[in-house]
Amino acid sequence: MNTQTGLKRTPLFETYKKSEAKVIDFGGWELPVQFSGILEEHEAVRKDAGLFDVSHMGEVLVEGKDAESYLNYLLTNDVTKVGINQAQYTAMCYPDGGTIDDLLVYKLAEEKYLLVINAANTEKDFEWMKKQASGDVTLQNISNDMAQLAIQGPKAERVLQRLTKTDLSQIGFFQFAQDVELDGTSDVLVSRTGYTGEDGFELYLAAEKAVSLWERLLQAGKEDGLKPCGLGARDTLRFEARLALYGQELSEEISPLEAGIGFAVKTNKENDFIGKDALSKQKENGLKRKIVGIEVTGRGIPRHGYKVFSADGEEVGFVTSGTHSPSLKKSLGLALVSTEYSKADTLLKVEIRNKPVDAVVVKTPFYKKG
Repeated sequence: MNTQTGLKRTPLFETYKKSEAKVIDFGGWELPVQFSGILEEHEAVRKDAGLFDVSHMGEVLVEGKDAESYLNYLLTNDVTKVGINQAQYTAMCYPDGGTIDDLLVYKLAEEKYLLVINAANTEKDFEWMKKQASGDVTLQNISNDMAQLAIQGPKAERVLQRLTKTDLSQIGFFQFAQDVELDGTSDVLVSRTGYTGEDGFELYLAAEKAVSLWERLLQAGKEDGLKPCGLGARDTLRFEARLALYGQELSEEISPLEAGIGFAVKTNKENDFIGKDALSKQKENGLKRKIVGIEVTGRGIPRHGYKVFSADGEEVGFVTSGTHSPSLKKSLGLALVSTEYSKADTLLKVEIRNKPVDAVVVKTPFYKKG
């Protein structure tokens, strides 16, 4: 914590300072928005590889005889389907179906799980999780002890492989290896997951080991064009791949079904879970609104919160995220709109600087690797 600004810092803060990264307040954290420039970093991840510090993310350890049944009640996906060394994407909901958070569950062993939650939600999530706990379950918020680095892009495996004897090609998508040694850094959890739409890995390790691993990774990836990347590129990359961002595509007011992550909501799993009734009803009755991709064909960029109108001027929703896509060179957005306006090729208008600008519903994800 920086006493002057009141903002939290990751173990890598001094490292960004040295490299003159541009730092911003992101949900109470002092984090780099860019190192060399958002476009350059975005392109590095799409063509070569990028390295991100995501140590602000929250980590909670869940252990005990009843850990699986507890998590299956807490979360929307079916935790019973997760094997050891497998990860699962899921959501945590309120009884009304609103989203508390979206998260990853890692099964470390029988009766032992690691949950990775969004930084700004860590305290709120942990309180909610404690409130729901019953039976033989212990919860530990280990966020301050852990660092997380993400190496992403088509050359990510090649770069990371230089630092380890573990055969990374054997780690499948949404699988992980534990206790991996990376060039002298021991006990790293190496997970084939990410938030960019590219292949890559997320690395979980003790906070005090983060700086040396960061430096060694950048060194190992130099010849392959590996670049340190900030939050700016992380956002444009996840946006193009249509990956939801909590607080934008997902919120207490937006259910996982409306957000388009229905694949992580198993209303047919045997046991009850928090939000099951509300989400089952949404499925049965049909959604009143959903998130769609839009392309602005007029001038301007659709930004979070901008109003969306039908072609004849009726307000039908709002933009959740939007940008000028670096990969596609188009002005694109995600918007939560009334379902009757959600079909591809539907003409819409977005209010940009108090003017209605032409837009059209397009298919997502905007970008697919390869």
